[in-house]
Amino acid sequence: MEIRPVAHIRTDFPEKFGIPRQSGLSPDLTGVVVFEEEFRDPQAVEGLDGFSHIWLLWEFSANRPSARWQPAVRPPRLGGNRYMGVFATRSPYRPNPIGLSCVKLEKVVHDRHEGPVLVVRGADLMDGTPIYDIKPYIRYADSHPESVCGYVDVLPERTVRVEVHEDIRLRFGDEPFFGPLLDTLALDPRPSYHDDPERVYGMLYAGYNVRFTVADGVLTVTDIAFA
Repeated sequence: MEIRPVAHIRTDFPEKFGIPRQSGLSPDLTGVVVFEEEFRDPQAVEGLDGFSHIWLLWEFSANRPSARWQPAVRPPRLGGNRYMGVFATRSPYRPNPIGLSCVKLEKVVHDRHEGPVLVVRGADLMDGTPIYDIKPYIRYADSHPESVCGYVDVLPERTVRVEVHEDIRLRFGDEPFFGPLLDTLALDPRPSYHDDPERVYGMLYAGYNVRFTVADGVLTVTDIAFA
């Protein structure tokens, strides 16, 4: 079977570090899905604007070329020190490196040059990620409030309190990217096995290099500068 991208997504994350671990965790993150030229027929998205959410099937395109799938992996949710079967996780290192994300469809824009463009929110994808398929989210079939989610039910999503130096807040507080950035940082983008309060991290976001430290459950933004 031949599989090829139907689109790519544009986001504010030029690299993997800092991207939310699941879609919807930072609901105000905006992405734009741009179709490949052969799929820019407006008929292909007819009726899609009647749905509030859509599924994106995409490729973990930033995986190391030499990386091989493993039958057991260490999910970040378990602190990175317990193994689970790869099919019981959403690890990027899978037999087929395919991701699945449910995102909010803000609107369908018909661009003069790029055809129908999908503006979405809550995406957990790196800039330029290939999209292999798009499907509408259907509530009666896709929503299961009674579902049991194994170890995910037991362990809450890791979060931190975010503090920002006052001069940084004065410089960037009115910028559109600032609120979504703080929401993303609150998810604690560090690898689960990192716990060095002296370490200064750098995260590329929306054309900026965001630097921060984390200690005692508090993430402190120390600098935001042009990347």
